[in-house]
Amino acid sequence: MTQLSPFVFWAQNEKNIFIKVDLKDVKDPDIILETRKLQFQSKGVGARGLNDYAFVINFNSDIDVKESVHKVTDSRVDFTIKKLEKAWWPRLMEQTQKPAWLKIDHDRFQSEDMDDNEVADVRNDYPNLYEKLQKEEFGYKKEDFKKVYLSLYNLFMYVGFMYVVCVLSIRYLKEGPDSFPGTYAAVGPAMCFLHLIQLLEVMHPLFGYVKGGMFIPLLQVGGRLFIIILMLEFEPRLQTMPVVFYLFMTWSAIEIIRYPYYMSQLFKKENGLLTWLRYTAWMICYPIGFVCEGVIIFRNLIFLEQSDRWTIALSTPFEITLRFSTLLRIHLLFFIIPAMYTLMSHMYKARQQKIGPKPKKIKTK
Repeated sequence: MTQLSPFVFWAQNEKNIFIKVDLKDVKDPDIILETRKLQFQSKGVGARGLNDYAFVINFNSDIDVKESVHKVTDSRVDFTIKKLEKAWWPRLMEQTQKPAWLKIDHDRFQSEDMDDNEVADVRNDYPNLYEKLQKEEFGYKKEDFKKVYLSLYNLFMYVGFMYVVCVLSIRYLKEGPDSFPGTYAAVGPAMCFLHLIQLLEVMHPLFGYVKGGMFIPLLQVGGRLFIIILMLEFEPRLQTMPVVFYLFMTWSAIEIIRYPYYMSQLFKKENGLLTWLRYTAWMICYPIGFVCEGVIIFRNLIFLEQSDRWTIALSTPFEITLRFSTLLRIHLLFFIIPAMYTLMSHMYKARQQKIGPKPKKIKTK
């Protein structure tokens, strides 16, 4: 059976914490007060009628147990808890998640120059302080939208890319290399959808959800969408080539490591193996991925030259003809290698910062 908790109201000034337990007809409560903890248990009349109620508060900072007192009345139990050091606490409890039974006693907050017995309304008398505390939610950082959103996003993307890996692996185990021609038909739409969703990662730094800039995510996601949409989607002959299988497996292998790593960092759960994989697997996957992308672009270049597709002739005095194949040549010459260098340099620097080796500092005389 779930233990019932009474409503508990708290307030503070610089010297004391005031706690009011909304419980009537309390008789001989079991109270344990320690330097960083208050344990309360008693039978009384609360929100669920006459029942046994209990709660535990792990204080944000140390208290003076000897100077702290409590008083039991017919309508409630009042605690006046002395802080060990005079200071405003950012929150009452050590944990950042506020329990539902804990409320704020707005009328009990006091300033330094007020008498301890004087009652103040912090909302009216100290609007700046109240606004500050409200913004901080009195120190309780609820499971805010950002953390929930990033958790769901990373989980969704991990499941999506794991689905691609599982489908391709099962098909290969059953059919071997004969499964290659059906790779795009099996997981192409899923890969396109997942990479369109990945465009959100370009916006995450802008919204302050993650640290870093927008350039690297845009470079990576934009390059992949270029391959999936402009190369594969519009050229069925490319879709049946084995290189598509290797490309999709390589991309997915990177992502099923990256997203669990992001989730571990979001919840501050460091995993040595996962961290090592995150900052090491790219050394193999990135070169393979870039080679596969280059092969796809080069083969599509041949197909375009044969069909003369996506060619626009402009009726101008200079008879200009715009060919998509020319754009692909420029892409191969001036984008693939610089993009590979930029992404791999970024990952190498990130690896140095996370797991080493640390760059040597040059001593100047």
